[in-house]
Amino acid sequence: MSTNNRYHRQIILPEIGETGQSLLLQAKVLVIGAGGLGCPVLQYLGAAGVGTIGIIDHDVVEISNLQRQILFKQEDVGKPKAFVAQAALQAQNADIAVIAYKEVLNPENAKDLIQNFDLVIDGTDNFATRYLVNDTCVLLGKPFIAASILQFEGQIAVYNYQDGPTYRCLFPTPPLDALTCAEAGVLGVIGGIMGSLQANEAIKMITGIGEVLAGKLFVINALTLQNYTLSFERSTDWDKINPSFYANFCVGGVQNIEITAIQLQEHFDHYTIIDIRKPEELKRYTIGGLNISPENVMAQVGLIPLEKDIIICCNNGNTSLKLVQELISTYKLHNVYSLKGGINTYMHL
Repeated sequence: MSTNNRYHRQIILPEIGETGQSLLLQAKVLVIGAGGLGCPVLQYLGAAGVGTIGIIDHDVVEISNLQRQILFKQEDVGKPKAFVAQAALQAQNADIAVIAYKEVLNPENAKDLIQNFDLVIDGTDNFATRYLVNDTCVLLGKPFIAASILQFEGQIAVYNYQDGPTYRCLFPTPPLDALTCAEAGVLGVIGGIMGSLQANEAIKMITGIGEVLAGKLFVINALTLQNYTLSFERSTDWDKINPSFYANFCVGGVQNIEITAIQLQEHFDHYTIIDIRKPEELKRYTIGGLNISPENVMAQVGLIPLEKDIIICCNNGNTSLKLVQELISTYKLHNVYSLKGGINTYMHL
């Protein structure tokens, strides 16, 4: 099939033309997360003819994903997302190269994975990974596009574009108790809207057309279609970035220190459970284990049995994640994990 025939509708756009299409075919884009955002991003970039697409996702397809993760079918449940997405893109467009990484993005491998791509698109659902992506992109001089979705709202911005503002310029530190889609819910189509906008920004950046959403945060509400754009500048705190400082300041990848509710359910006997919620919260729902406050976990870590891997649980997974990061940083523990989505996710299995 002629390349010109496949991309004809793009090529006849004066802003793109043969030159722009050639740039797309030469481009290398890394998409981190093949979920509600990553699926539409991948589908549109693959269809547009982005020559090399990388997919990083360590997770498997779950039945609850099918409401919004449009690359997956019911028969894909239980299969690795990265490989299923790779096959779907290759089936749609055999002209492109799709590289699947079924692994966790963490501080040890982030630089090696990201450095081979021109730009990065973040489709993850947690803050720690996003800060890790931001910090690594700053170190490598790579732009990245981040979007987020929750309930009926979506946000998107382009960071570190031509030495422009970074994610930390807008959000210097991660929130400690942010809600997740698993807790608050999400309208499936808002992922499609925001993922499509991420793909749009990527195409603009690759071909050099339009106005890139750098230094601007676009926010939209799907219930009303009201939207607004906030402008922000590069913070003086992040000028003349010291690479060693950035490396030390990286929050670190979330996924390598998280266990999903399904993983815990399937291998429950392999773990020691520590529930850090307040005693009155345990009355609503509990999965057993030890009930220890976060402060006492840090103060009495030597009393915690270490024969098995440790799973720390809270309501939504945010406080437990922060505690796990502190335990790893302070005591260099290598077998402690946070329950992703917390007790709220586990109780809905």
